[in-house]
Amino acid sequence: MAKKVSMGLSKSLLLKGFQCPKALWLTKRPPEFVLPERPDLEAKFRAGTEVGILAQQLYPGGVEVPYEGLTVPAQLAKTKELIEQGADVIYEASFSFSAIFVKVDLLVRDGDQWQIHEVKMGTSVKDVNLDDVAIQHYVLNGCGLSISKSFLVHIDNSYVRQGEIDVHQLFHSEEVTTQVKVRLQHIPDGVRELRETLRQLNEPDVDIGPHCTYPFECDFIPYCWQHIPANSVFDLRGRGVNKFDLYRRGVVTFDEIPLDQLNAKQRQQVEATLHQQDTVHAEGVQAFLDSLWYPLYHLDFETFSAPIPKFDGTRPYQQVPFQYSIHAQQVAGGDAQHFEYLAPPNVDPRRELAEQLLAVIPEDACILTYNQSFEKGVLRELAKQFPDLADALQQRIANIRDLMEPFRKRDLYRWQMQGSYSIKEVLPAMVPELNYKELTIADGSAAMQAYHTMCAMELGEELDQLRRDLLRYCEMDTWAMVKVLEALHANIITQ
Repeated sequence: MAKKVSMGLSKSLLLKGFQCPKALWLTKRPPEFVLPERPDLEAKFRAGTEVGILAQQLYPGGVEVPYEGLTVPAQLAKTKELIEQGADVIYEASFSFSAIFVKVDLLVRDGDQWQIHEVKMGTSVKDVNLDDVAIQHYVLNGCGLSISKSFLVHIDNSYVRQGEIDVHQLFHSEEVTTQVKVRLQHIPDGVRELRETLRQLNEPDVDIGPHCTYPFECDFIPYCWQHIPANSVFDLRGRGVNKFDLYRRGVVTFDEIPLDQLNAKQRQQVEATLHQQDTVHAEGVQAFLDSLWYPLYHLDFETFSAPIPKFDGTRPYQQVPFQYSIHAQQVAGGDAQHFEYLAPPNVDPRRELAEQLLAVIPEDACILTYNQSFEKGVLRELAKQFPDLADALQQRIANIRDLMEPFRKRDLYRWQMQGSYSIKEVLPAMVPELNYKELTIADGSAAMQAYHTMCAMELGEELDQLRRDLLRYCEMDTWAMVKVLEALHANIITQ
């Protein structure tokens, strides 16, 4: 006998179902399939919680209905009690109507009515946010509350922190009452349709599509995309042909794609992959190599960002450098000397990082980066923050060259690069004995998460190990550049 599935829903489940009813069905009836962990979602959840708590200061003096430590019935009862007692502001007010449970970030009394204030850590109002508030409005109306206005409270990324956080400058409150009322009309039918889907015993027949990643990346992509082979239309890099249009026409693998429908780079990717062909334009590679000089310093930064600026003089989501790695070569093909910096937790790293970097990299050195716009952006922010260092930093910026250039231009292309010029694809194609797979921290996103984790940890071996992992990852980035540059020289010699 099939297990009975609960028809109970929440705001997040409804939003999941509106995006894809199959995703909701799979959430209620999990498949026998191991889904990969999503540490990025855990990090976003923690950041969102921090933003929500801070936003409570917009309406101080309220009472919270906590999620932790209270059952759902207890949360509902506590909210009802607070309303009856005349509370003017309730944080995380809890309601249930038609077996739909919601929590309202900020519920503010407005005479005989109430205002909904939904807090988001984004920097603008998105369509899915309006659906979010419309669900709350629907449930609260069902519970007998009259809603006067609805607001979306989001981050103002023009705010610059100076001293204690000013919540009235950090947050921008945008009234969305009219847009929410339009969407409110469709909520009852949407709920009814999703419940009909949940009653089905068989998995809904919903094919993959753009909805798999918009407005959110679905947890079930690894499950629903199992039938897509390697080297499919979805592996084509860049814009151009409509990949889902090809897929719906039954064109899936590279050998099925009409080449005349592809742009030049996509066509090169397909043909190179099918025939395992490499391309070298020696003149272009040589022109790049000729643009470099010695001493040469390979440079890579790691940065963090956060919705709530951590240090004075920073904005929400500003990329703040906390680490660098440098491999220095005095002559072409010479030994590479390594320098590194990793900030201590919870200390503004920018001044010390900038001073140490200037001490390490000579004024006349060539600085080689991978994706120069990122490193230049970091250095420009440092120059803006520290005027006394600006001239020296601007000199280093002028000396930056980009190792990505010959790969972006495809002056050198290996079929294993899969149409990408990311260092993560270029490195194993150019230097097969090197890759990032064995590293505990293997990309910039994981490094950023590690920094935030580091700032929340107590002193001890676990923290020390995390710092070692960060240093190893950043060092790998610049060592990879050393080896890729060697491979570029080798390719020219063999031409």
